[in-house]
Amino acid sequence: MNQIFQKLIVISVVTLILMTSTPAFAGPGGTIVSAAFQTFLGKIVLSFLVVIFFPLILYTILREYLAQRRTLKDLRKLATVDKLFDWLTLRDRITDCFYQVHTAWRKEKMVEAGKWMTDWYYRNQQIVYIDQWARDGLSNHCRVRKISAIRPLFLACRSNDKREHEGSKLVVSIAADIEDYLVERDSGKVVEGRKGFKEVETVWTFTIRNGKWVVANIEEDTLSLTYAQLANELPGYLDQYEVSQGKVF
Repeated sequence: MNQIFQKLIVISVVTLILMTSTPAFAGPGGTIVSAAFQTFLGKIVLSFLVVIFFPLILYTILREYLAQRRTLKDLRKLATVDKLFDWLTLRDRITDCFYQVHTAWRKEKMVEAGKWMTDWYYRNQQIVYIDQWARDGLSNHCRVRKISAIRPLFLACRSNDKREHEGSKLVVSIAADIEDYLVERDSGKVVEGRKGFKEVETVWTFTIRNGKWVVANIEEDTLSLTYAQLANELPGYLDQYEVSQGKVF
């Protein structure tokens, strides 16, 4: 619930005016949740804004809940054709990807996450963030304590004549307890983020490459509602297959 409150507040003009906070860049995907609302003043402003945006908060909760239920249902359908879409197996794969990517990020060697990410994305992360921090004399500290929730929000299934699903996409929201901050290499002074674990929510896009789900993108949690509002994309043959197999969902 806290994450939903914060994502709506962060994107609001009111928050920008009152807090005038600059986003920090440290975690995979380049974004770390602002610590502005951890202060006493920030909590007061947070409570005030929750009241103002309560109808929007309820709308967001409902849309994301419906998106999760719809996507899980569609994954069950597709799992009857291709086990790559089996949610329990897929959830384990997402969990492995999450930890492996964060481990590689902490080591500042994204190549170690190569088999868990698309080639373009891990190279992009290395060049745009990690290599630049090294030139700026900065170092990232990133540790994951546990994942608290994985919620599927959007599914786009690609299919060819052989009913192979290369290029299919799945967008999930992942909430986890993470410690994530940037320090100066020489002095150890914290320049972005804050020490200590806090719940962070990010939006991860997975795609099928060479028969495996891999990370294709990592975005801010403020985009979760955008994906939740999209209609899932399923192959046309699925309805015919269900009829032939006598499946009812």
